[in-house]
Amino acid sequence: MTTEIDTILERRRLRRRLSAWRALAVIGLVLALFVFGASGDRMSEMFGNDQIARVAIEGTIVESRPQLELLKRIGKADNVKGVIIFVNSPGGTTTGGEALYEGIRNLAAQKPVVAQFGTVAASAGYMVGIAADHIVSRANTVTGSVGVLIQWPEVSQMMDKIGVKMNAIKSGDLKAVPNPFEPLDPAGQEITKSMIDEGFRWFLELVEKRRKIKSADVPGLTQGRVYLGEEALQLKLVDDIGGEDKVLDWLQKAHNVDKSLKVIDWEPQTEASFGLLSSLGALVKGVFGQIPLGRLVMGDPNIATLGLDGLVSVWHPSEN
Repeated sequence: MTTEIDTILERRRLRRRLSAWRALAVIGLVLALFVFGASGDRMSEMFGNDQIARVAIEGTIVESRPQLELLKRIGKADNVKGVIIFVNSPGGTTTGGEALYEGIRNLAAQKPVVAQFGTVAASAGYMVGIAADHIVSRANTVTGSVGVLIQWPEVSQMMDKIGVKMNAIKSGDLKAVPNPFEPLDPAGQEITKSMIDEGFRWFLELVEKRRKIKSADVPGLTQGRVYLGEEALQLKLVDDIGGEDKVLDWLQKAHNVDKSLKVIDWEPQTEASFGLLSSLGALVKGVFGQIPLGRLVMGDPNIATLGLDGLVSVWHPSEN
């Protein structure tokens, strides 16, 4: 009997030891995934290496609190010696562009900031770019499209044909104007146009101030046209033509930032930035590659702007 009891007790001790080792193994795996999956900016923050930070502004621009917090975090990082704002966006909401513009200008008061334009940097994308103190564009970058617009579908005729009527009781004639369920009357056209004019005036003054130009001297600027990089350079809408090498050259020549410093991509933090799921996601992305569906959708201005509220500053390439 004593032998059987000893055997049972020994098995229980072995089980407890095995459970402890399993727990330690899980903890070790989580820590390994965290270290492997942590983005470059967090790793660099931990180790404090001198660097050049790069922030990507891509797809449809909207006001994003995590993105604005990212700019503040970079401004406070002593190991960041310069900042690259990489812009590849057809635009987005005017308020989103305004918020990013202000955030970048605040950052530029603390660090040297240079913009690098990708395939397209138009409308609110160009608004973000002019917040930097220097702009490097590709020769074939589509840029410009200075202006704002309001778009909405008008389905009143279709509703008449199918026998559907939309009823509404409003506190005032201009409430919910413009409205997709009824034609825009002269009073609605006037108030809508006044908002467009005010937003355009603000945007145009911003361009003239930052680029030190007069809009009348730039053909098509007040008409909202776009320009390729070479013409934009001639019209002083950008400062140089090239890629990251030109960006780094400017940082070194203008601000004595060592161009050999490593360029680290900084990304906005989310609530799960340091969690296991985030690390697993980063691992999958690093091994297999990943293009989020949301980025594919928001990257198409014809789809993305359907869900944007307020004034929009976005370039729509003609399909005609």
